[in-house]
Amino acid sequence: MFYNANSDIVFNVVFDLTSEVYFGWWLRNIHANGASFFFLVVYLHMCRSIYYCSFIYPRQLLWMSGAVIWVLMIATAFMGYILPWGQMSFWGAMVITSLLGALPGVGSDILLLLWGSYSIDNATLHRFYSLHYTLPFVILMLTILHIALLHEFGSNNPLGLSVRLDHIPFLPYYGIKDSFSLIIVLIVFFIFVMIAPDKLGHSDNFILANSLVTPAHIVPEWYFLPLYAILRSVTDKLLGISLIGLTIVVILFFPYFCKGFIIRSTIFRPLYGIIVWIFFVDCFLLGWIGSLPIMTPYFEIGLASTILFFIYFFFLFPLVGNIEKLIFHLYSYRFVDIEDKNYLKGSRLYSFIFLINSYKNI
Repeated sequence: MFYNANSDIVFNVVFDLTSEVYFGWWLRNIHANGASFFFLVVYLHMCRSIYYCSFIYPRQLLWMSGAVIWVLMIATAFMGYILPWGQMSFWGAMVITSLLGALPGVGSDILLLLWGSYSIDNATLHRFYSLHYTLPFVILMLTILHIALLHEFGSNNPLGLSVRLDHIPFLPYYGIKDSFSLIIVLIVFFIFVMIAPDKLGHSDNFILANSLVTPAHIVPEWYFLPLYAILRSVTDKLLGISLIGLTIVVILFFPYFCKGFIIRSTIFRPLYGIIVWIFFVDCFLLGWIGSLPIMTPYFEIGLASTILFFIYFFFLFPLVGNIEKLIFHLYSYRFVDIEDKNYLKGSRLYSFIFLINSYKNI
């Protein structure tokens, strides 16, 4: 009701919104910090899904729908980041969108269509404002699909069992559990909103955007930092945008890189558990490197972390599944009675008996 997507006045409009409009500061702080907490919860949800292997059969489509939601969340947040028309948001948009110009043949046309001009200007602000408003409705529809797929295949659990008996009702058990988690998150969230609303932002964004003055160090919001570190790990624009595209592809099709997994739960897979924790550390390291300037040794660390990130998807995760499958075939008959083999073979109980004993044997 108060925002005006006009590059000549938008910076002052946002200032007036937070200082003059009744409770405008409160709504804007909720909106800005809500994006950070939204990404925080989604990243924790993705980490939990990877740790407990909630993405493998029959939940591949569930993971893929969630990955598409994550990509649209990134696009929505990126479109909204430019709307205050601050110095950091302007140059962040300039750096990221200009990468599209490196695409052979169609790059300049795509960039002109996205900008609406030959540089980021008033037309760009209008386009980003429209997309920032529209994309959440697409996310809402995909979220409904995501929940429908969840109800179709059921939730995973820390033990990785697919149980059709002795279900725990959602209310009051999970209702109380989720309500408690929600209260904790909201307490931390409103501490940021009321006490430190600008803690997660950048001070340069309180300066009016100036196309003639480049900030000393361009840093996006924290939830973009891992992707930004991957982008900066190479000096070629086309290769950088290709790595970002490859990152999205490997996350989207992650279930098909891990087709060899037999047991879902990491509780019974100590080797996979170690690999996953190192992977989480690598992702955290990428986020840290993305916030630092491009200089030695940060550039080398970022390059090594990027290489390790893709090694996980193309080599380590499939390798762990194949090793476990090999151990399964080599040692399974040693731990089950002969008269029970035909009955147990292929069952989940058979897999548990194998893995528990084989790891103990190793």
